[in-house]
Amino acid sequence: MLDQEVLLAKIRLMMEREGRAYRKTTRVFARPAREGETVNTVTADGLETVNVAKPGDWLVRNQTEAGEAYLLPEQKFAQRYQYLRPAEGEWAEYQSIGRIRALELTPERLQTLQLPAEFEFIAAWGSPMLARRGDFLACPEDFREVYRIARAEFEQTYEPC
Repeated sequence: MLDQEVLLAKIRLMMEREGRAYRKTTRVFARPAREGETVNTVTADGLETVNVAKPGDWLVRNQTEAGEAYLLPEQKFAQRYQYLRPAEGEWAEYQSIGRIRALELTPERLQTLQLPAEFEFIAAWGSPMLARRGDFLACPEDFREVYRIARAEFEQTYEPC
């Protein structure tokens, strides 16, 4: 299993040269997370990662077919999302305001990076995250972390800038 920093160092140059800028086009539902709340991020192809809420975290639910949920620290949430309107119960609807750089994990890129067709790495929040051929690796524009976006959810959620 690759450490977050090791994977980021491994892909950084390729991400800078070949990665494209994308913006999230779909809206999300979000609410303050409850401290200690466990969130299983499940995409169309199964369990991606698990995270436990810390004080100040936000629970975000994408408006995709899988409705995958994930946690973001308060500062990242505030930088990435803009409030739109109240939704059902504790939830509100938000629009993404950030951009990412992303690379598709093609067979050629996996070979260049010396990665297998399916691998795990440690996500920025300290839990294992699964990535597969055809998925996308993504970074914020400052390259401070790397994470996986499953292919189906990427296609439903992002468009090139």
